[in-house]
Amino acid sequence: MFGWLKKRMSARQPPAEARWIVTIADEVVEVTDDRGERKSIALAALGGVIIETNDSGPWGLDVWWMLFDLDQRLACAFPLGATGEQPVVAELTALHGFDHAEMLRAMGSTANAMFLLWRRNGAPEAGA
Repeated sequence: MFGWLKKRMSARQPPAEARWIVTIADEVVEVTDDRGERKSIALAALGGVIIETNDSGPWGLDVWWMLFDLDQRLACAFPLGATGEQPVVAELTALHGFDHAEMLRAMGSTANAMFLLWRRNGAPEAGA
């Protein structure tokens, strides 16, 4: 009776955020976006970590991890739910001085906002 629904559900593509791939190897974070474009940053060159939220949820990509270099330029970004994000997020949240309370605040946000989670001492403020 519901064969058409089962067929349609099995043919579904992965969610949009899962088409982004993020990895960490040899102290380098690499992001491959949904078009196959790659960007990366070495942890030694990381200047700041921001979560950006927007009001496109629940259907849009409404939470983004943004990694900035030492010159406060955006090096790479990936959405919450990207394939492989857990080891990368674990590495980021282990950074000395990472603001876990601010991360929790960001995860609860449904507004267009930016949350500074970590900044390397002496680095200009990311996203400024």
